[in-house]
Amino acid sequence: MKLWEGLEQDLNYNAMVSQRGILNLIHSDAQRDAFTRRGNAMILNGADADLLSTEIIQKRYPFLNVSNARFPIKGGLAQHRGGTVRHDAVAWGYARGADQMGVDIIQNCEVTGFRIKGGECLGVETSRGYVAGGKIAACVAGSSGRLMGKANMRLPIESHVLQAFVSEGLKPVLPGVITFGAGHFYCSQSDKGGLVFGGDLDGYNSYAQRGNLPVVEDVCEGAMAIFPMLGRVRLLRMWGGIMDMSMDGSPIIDRTHIEGLYFNGGWCYGGFKATPASGWCYAHLLATDAPHEFAKAYRFDRFEKGLMIDEKGVGNNPQLH
Repeated sequence: MKLWEGLEQDLNYNAMVSQRGILNLIHSDAQRDAFTRRGNAMILNGADADLLSTEIIQKRYPFLNVSNARFPIKGGLAQHRGGTVRHDAVAWGYARGADQMGVDIIQNCEVTGFRIKGGECLGVETSRGYVAGGKIAACVAGSSGRLMGKANMRLPIESHVLQAFVSEGLKPVLPGVITFGAGHFYCSQSDKGGLVFGGDLDGYNSYAQRGNLPVVEDVCEGAMAIFPMLGRVRLLRMWGGIMDMSMDGSPIIDRTHIEGLYFNGGWCYGGFKATPASGWCYAHLLATDAPHEFAKAYRFDRFEKGLMIDEKGVGNNPQLH
């Protein structure tokens, strides 16, 4: 969180970081217990967390369907320093910062293979020629499996489609980010007024950057369950992105068995939120050949040794993490 808070100053670029807060809704007694544990864990790790009662939520968010619903709202867990940031601006800011530090950014340059000799990666073959390098760092999110397959590596990762949606522009209605606790649905409002929301994966392996209608219906049902006033709002656009879903729902930041080849991926659909921390830990690994203190558990061999980090408790079902 502190890395996000200092990002714009570090990059000297407006990434539109907006700490408007996030509210995770509670719909059952068991969920309240789980969210209480989560909040306590956040506080113990230096983050803020606030458990809100139904009365406070109804006062702060009068548009929510609190009691006349299939899943009544029984409270919520709020992280007031959380919020939103513009995806494109973050990419532009990092790119400009890297360029100013002397990094060559080569666009429209597809990696077609790795040049590996004697168990060591010497560089990459591309559509624009060979590029040599002492250390080769792979970090391509949903295309991780395809890329590392060129090095004859089969990753403990599956690629799935995640859809996102934007509504027509509305007057300010959502003061922050809100997530539905009885289903998978999240929503915030952009500076242009459009509601930005999404939900579950499409549930099958694919590299197609488009989704299917059953998930569209499911996501909209989640919206209507807590925001009945959205019933007549029109969808403006929708798209699908490729998610690198690991077998235990946690990422991998590690050296590969090939000397000089490193990998960062398996972030599921939480990778963007982790961008500054992910880059920080990956840079440490590349510079020192040793994992960062915060990323010591995110190793390839955890699957071999039975040291999975299955925080959600659903086992080796990537589509459920």
